[in-house]
Amino acid sequence: MITASICTIGDEILIGQVVDTNSSMISRTLGREGIRVTDMISIGDDRDVILGSLRKQLGSHDIVITTGGLGPTKDDITKEALATLSGSRSNIMHEGQLEVIHRILHARGLDVLDVNRAQALVPDTCEVIVNQRGTAPIMVFRLPEAVFPHKPVLYAMPGVPFETEAALEDVAADIRNHFETGKITHRTIMTYGLAESALAKRIASWEDSLPESMHLAYLPDPLKGVRLRLSMYGDYAPDQMQFQIDKLCEIIGDYIYSFEDESLEQAVGKALLSRGMTLSAAESCTGGEIAHLITSVPGSSAYFLGSVTSYAISVKERVLGVPAETIERFGVVSSEVAIAMAEGVKKLTGSDFAVATTGWAGPGGGDSVNPEGTVWVAVAGPDGTESIKFRYTNDRLRNIQRFAASALNYLLGKISERI
Repeated sequence: MITASICTIGDEILIGQVVDTNSSMISRTLGREGIRVTDMISIGDDRDVILGSLRKQLGSHDIVITTGGLGPTKDDITKEALATLSGSRSNIMHEGQLEVIHRILHARGLDVLDVNRAQALVPDTCEVIVNQRGTAPIMVFRLPEAVFPHKPVLYAMPGVPFETEAALEDVAADIRNHFETGKITHRTIMTYGLAESALAKRIASWEDSLPESMHLAYLPDPLKGVRLRLSMYGDYAPDQMQFQIDKLCEIIGDYIYSFEDESLEQAVGKALLSRGMTLSAAESCTGGEIAHLITSVPGSSAYFLGSVTSYAISVKERVLGVPAETIERFGVVSSEVAIAMAEGVKKLTGSDFAVATTGWAGPGGGDSVNPEGTVWVAVAGPDGTESIKFRYTNDRLRNIQRFAASALNYLLGKISERI
């Protein structure tokens, strides 16, 4: 199988001043092309370090893709390093990239300076893919077997993310033209309700029995749960991966909420849309987090009617109609109050479903029955109202996130019960 390494270049990456988003974009593109990414590294703005790192990566990979270090300033030294690496003796002007430079700068009302023209100068050892979105060209170095134990190819891409993204299809096309790529298939299984360690223990026997060509990765997220990514490299019978997923469902089916790479709020939205139903929310301890997550999904206005952030007891009573005697008897953090909140906002908005939360996010609050980190979630639907209690022991922000995610997962289960 063709292997690849992705190398980001620039001190700004290493000191945390800039977040590297290019590597994930490139990796996804290469995966779709059947190329296995086995390394991702970041390299500082040092010529010798760049040369040493790239020689090592080229020696062990078929493809190396770099991003960064191609700008017009003195700290952009990648081009010079690549010229040395490839044995270039001179630079040549690439007229196609120079035309783009003129067009971009003139559109901005700027003059084309010598430093801008210099970006279209490339080593005589490379081919060029014109960067239509920026001033630095994509350089392609097809390196000889005399230097490396094979014939690797290096693609030098700009560091600006939207330029990298725009050029990736051209790079992918070049790879297809020069490599016999393999096949990589990924399937995603979204789970919620089991911690990563507990999940790994429960499916250990299943994972150990996977064929050598299959690999399982665990990707935990406080808002999404644990995403399982099952990957298969090379050709295989079409039903081979589905067979393994079916076996997994027998073990943890109750914790799987989607077979697509999607969030809980996206899954909730799809479930509501498929049934032609609507939703509202009444939030106390989550402070609007559920409404925020729901409305972050494009098109959510088709099913989400609105919410009430009833943080104060007076709002619970006056707006949602929670009886004062219920709060006095059971406490503000209780199943009874959560149920009353859900039924109140459902009546207020006329929605088919309503979800409500009341709890102690901390620090402070709580008692022996409902200690800090406790949330009661209620869901009111066409068939009645039910509630459930969750308990977490994180800081305030993480508790709120987990409260909201748990509420969405519980809501999704209740929606899914209606075929």
